[in-house]
Amino acid sequence: MFNRRRITAALIGLLVLVLGGWLVQDNLGGGSSSGPSTSASAPAQSSTPAKGSAAVPGADSGLPVKALSALPPQASDTWKLIEAGGPYPYPRNDDVVFENREKRLPGKKSGYYHEYTVKTPGSPDRGARRLITGQAHELYYTGDHYASFVVVDPAR
Repeated sequence: MFNRRRITAALIGLLVLVLGGWLVQDNLGGGSSSGPSTSASAPAQSSTPAKGSAAVPGADSGLPVKALSALPPQASDTWKLIEAGGPYPYPRNDDVVFENREKRLPGKKSGYYHEYTVKTPGSPDRGARRLITGQAHELYYTGDHYASFVVVDPAR
């Protein structure tokens, strides 16, 4: 009789732990089946990501993740233009296919990435700063003309 109670208590405890873990994972955005739905007209933005930034598209690329607010203020201006669909300050060069020739972003098929100029105050030309978008709503920033990239979290 005593062993049966101990086994029952252990099973109930295990059940509570499993359900608790499931609820915590779901509330932190770790669940894969109930992600936020987005319309086709706006890029996906997740709710506040967990500490590991796993909810940020592109965070699994191995590149560092930075908040949009931590980038130069002109990056926010460019992001607003991207969300609005333009108009862009360099119409021949913005919203064009980024070929990823340097292979610093995850390898994808041609046409997957698009690039946008982030204005550089005082520069006589477009400068070296760019935002790159991916078809899965990734957002990347380079301040050194494709030599290095960071994943951008536009929600922060």
